[in-house]
Amino acid sequence: MTHTSTDQPARRATGALVPVLAFAGIVVAVMQTLLVPVIKDLPTLLSTSPSNATWVLTSTLLSGAVATPIMGRLGDLFGKRRMLFTSLAVMVAGALVSALTSTLLPMIVGRTLQGFAMGAIPLGIGLMRDMLPREKLGSAMALMSSSIGVGGGLALPAAALVAQHTNWHALFYGAAGLGVVSIVLTFFVVPESPMRAEGSFDYLGALGLSAGLVLFLLPITKGSDWGWSSATTLGLFGAAVAVLLLWGLMELKVAAPLVDLRTTARPAVLFTNLASIMVGVSFYVVSLVLPQLLQLPTVTGYGLGQSMVVAGLCVAPLGLTMMFTAPVYARISAKYGPKVTLIIGMVIIAIGYGGGLGLMNAAWQTIVISVVLGAGIGLAYSSLPALIVGAVPASETGAANGLNTLMRSIGTSVSSAVIGMVLANTAHHVGGVAVPTMHGFRVSFLIATGAVAVGLVLALFLPRQRQATKPQLRASSEEDAALERAAEVLGGFRGRVLNAGGDPVARAKVTLIDRRGRQAGATLSAEDGSYALAVPVQGAYVLAAKAAGHGPLASSATHAGDDRPVDVDLSLPGADRNSGVPA
Repeated sequence: MTHTSTDQPARRATGALVPVLAFAGIVVAVMQTLLVPVIKDLPTLLSTSPSNATWVLTSTLLSGAVATPIMGRLGDLFGKRRMLFTSLAVMVAGALVSALTSTLLPMIVGRTLQGFAMGAIPLGIGLMRDMLPREKLGSAMALMSSSIGVGGGLALPAAALVAQHTNWHALFYGAAGLGVVSIVLTFFVVPESPMRAEGSFDYLGALGLSAGLVLFLLPITKGSDWGWSSATTLGLFGAAVAVLLLWGLMELKVAAPLVDLRTTARPAVLFTNLASIMVGVSFYVVSLVLPQLLQLPTVTGYGLGQSMVVAGLCVAPLGLTMMFTAPVYARISAKYGPKVTLIIGMVIIAIGYGGGLGLMNAAWQTIVISVVLGAGIGLAYSSLPALIVGAVPASETGAANGLNTLMRSIGTSVSSAVIGMVLANTAHHVGGVAVPTMHGFRVSFLIATGAVAVGLVLALFLPRQRQATKPQLRASSEEDAALERAAEVLGGFRGRVLNAGGDPVARAKVTLIDRRGRQAGATLSAEDGSYALAVPVQGAYVLAAKAAGHGPLASSATHAGDDRPVDVDLSLPGADRNSGVPA
């Protein structure tokens, strides 16, 4: 996969870029937990059965899972800012649809549109990579990645307060208002990225991935209702495996795939995505357990008897702590790397859940659990985009982070299904009502601890990232991002683009062409004329350079495939001003 610039002058990023993008991430993450405070009342509110009411939550989950990799790829191809606008606009439309209805089918349609906005998370991370100086990139991506948890955590008390004192439709009007504010801020603050991937959108690949994800996630979310051993559940799982295998085979043969599976199979990407699933599992457990424990009546002997609003406030430190760990992550990662930060985060999560087994007897203890878990999950979530960005080409940042966000969504889906089943199977039935037990809560915490342990083992297999050989380079433009990337990968070509007099030529386009005549890379020279290009495989290449006011140049070069970059200076001939051809 190659990348290029738009050849348009890019607006420089302002200091407000990071908070505006993080706000957009928080807004779309709110959609995931918006209805948690009223979830038990949905059958009555929508005049439907409990099993049908669950589709209001399931539809958002499914559409979000499908949208994240697709919107990431569309952003790489057509502009991340443009796709961010699209995601937010669809979310606003969905919120208004839900606000204006009290019947099931329109509500599901609205919630599906709201879930579509989850693609904003990887788009925001991609914009940060393309726009920000390198020294600011770590903490910025950390905040954007954590916005998933921050939005979910902050939405609980806010939604509970609204639901308890006003009509529940006000939740959707509020969400639409936040979406509009985010669109306006994005319009005035966020510039379009100059980075573009070359190729076309893989429509068949998008259809195959969407079908496979729906077939896989649907039985996970509905398995408890249908029965885990039912023909429907097993049949859908089998169909998901078949569809995803066929999709994978097809993607390997497509010139411009939706997801580059060869890149995804790299150890750095593969183990990061697998660890992301485990982090997603651990994140959702606390969101399911603590609100129920806090709201159970004290007559049960273990319930804490708190109101809906107080329960939300006790869990809110989870999101707040995740937000405040972003600068902490930046310092740790700058010194030790994102792999070590991910491991530290998972160890803290394990401590939080392990200690939480004995800290369920008072409301203040749940706050302690929330703070500890928020710190651990914040560090872990913050590390994931840095690991992905460091392992994929700049042209695949959006799609790769979209896939990583999808992995976290799969983790939360699995967590929801498993913990729901555990709490249901360990519940006491009083007057036909299932009451969760302390035993079920503790088993849930043990499952989360086990998931983190698996994630910790996976993180240990992550390859050690190379330290950049030129830390002063800044990923604030296409040429700087390409130079930074080439300094961190194995081998490549580097050098300077010069004019006939030996002076540097800035913003000359340098294209790498393989032996089959296909473009294998492209970049623009920096202000001092320097360029760097990574090579996909060893072998012979042609370096073609061109710039305004100069004649084109093609130079042959060979790379042996080792760690050493090959130095190739490119001297452009002059151009005749009248004819426009080389003199």
